[in-house]
Amino acid sequence: MATYESVRHLPLEIESYRLEGLQAEASPEFTRVTTVIHLEGGGHEGVGEDVTYSSEDQLALQAEGPTLALAGSHTLESFSQLLERLALFPSGPGMAAFLDYRRWAYESAALDLALRQAGISLADAVGREPDSVTFVVSLRIEKPPALDPIPRLLERYPALRFKLDPTGDWDETLVAALAETGAVDTADLKGAYKGTPVDQPGDPELYRLVAEGFPAAWIEDPDLNDRTDPVLEPHRDRITWDAPIHSVADIESLPFAPRTLNFKPSRFGSVQRLFDGYDYCAERGITIYGGGQWELGPGRGQIQHLASLFHPSTPNDVAPAAFNIHRSNPPAGLPTSPLPPQPSAVGFRWGES
Repeated sequence: MATYESVRHLPLEIESYRLEGLQAEASPEFTRVTTVIHLEGGGHEGVGEDVTYSSEDQLALQAEGPTLALAGSHTLESFSQLLERLALFPSGPGMAAFLDYRRWAYESAALDLALRQAGISLADAVGREPDSVTFVVSLRIEKPPALDPIPRLLERYPALRFKLDPTGDWDETLVAALAETGAVDTADLKGAYKGTPVDQPGDPELYRLVAEGFPAAWIEDPDLNDRTDPVLEPHRDRITWDAPIHSVADIESLPFAPRTLNFKPSRFGSVQRLFDGYDYCAERGITIYGGGQWELGPGRGQIQHLASLFHPSTPNDVAPAAFNIHRSNPPAGLPTSPLPPQPSAVGFRWGES
C-alpha cells in the first residue's frame, strides 16, 4: 500500500488556529524568523513550522494573523486540497519556493492534529518503527583558506561529521586539511540555487578539487554544463540533488538516475508529494538523507522524526537546532549522533508529548 494511503483519510476537525513567531540571531547579518502554526480542534492541537526565509514574508503573516478559512470538518486529503485554493501569503511571496514552505507548515500541523484526534502516532499510521537518527552538521567556512570553525567543533565534539558548502575561495591546502579530518560526508556545491544569497556558480576547477579531494563524499547540487559535466562524469555515482527536488516528477527529470537524494519535507509542500517521493525511491533503491531549513521550533523535531522512520542511518542534515544557531561555537552538552528515538506517543512530534 502506498504510504500516503495510510493517512489520507484521517478525519480532521479544525475549530481555530493561531500563529506564533520565533526568531534567533544566528549572526550580526542574519536573524532567522519562522512562524509556528497551531491548529486547534476537539481539545487537541497540531503544530507545524513555516520556514520561509524572507523575514518580511514571515512578519507580514504574523501581522495579518489567522485570517484563513480553515475551520470545519475535513480529511487530511481534503484539507490539503483546500490549501491549494487559498492565498497563503498576504502579499508575495518573495520566492516561488516559499509557497511550498508555508504549505508544509499547515500540512504538517494538520497531520499532527489528525493523528492526535485519532489517538495514534505517525509511526503507528505508516507501520514503521522509529530508529536512531544519524546526523551531520551543515555549515559554510566563512573565511577560507582558514579552517575555522572545524577544529573547534571537532575538539568539542570529536565524532561530529559535516556537510560543507565549498566556495570559489577554497584551495588545495584547505581541501587537504578538511580531508585529513575524515569528517566530511557531503559537499554541497549550491549550483542548483538561483537568486539566493548562497548561490555558487559552476566552477570546473572547484568541482575537480572537491571531487578528487573528498573521494568518498556525496557531491550535492552541481551546476552541470559543458564545462563542469566532464569534470564530474567519473563521479556520477556520488552526485546527489536537493534544491531541484519537490516531487516525483522532479526526480524523473534529473539528467541521470541518482543513487541518493536529499529530501527536505518543506520543499515538497504536501504530505502526499513527500510520501509519494519516499515510495518512489524505495521502489527504485534510491537512498534518502534528510535536510533542514533552519527550523527554530517543532519543525526541526518533525524532520528528525521523518528521518527516524524513513532514512535513519544516512548523513541527515537534521542536527539539533543549536548547531545551526551557534554554528561557529556551539555550547557543550548538545546531543550527539545518532539521536535516540524520541517520537511522541500520539501525533507527529519528536522529543515532546
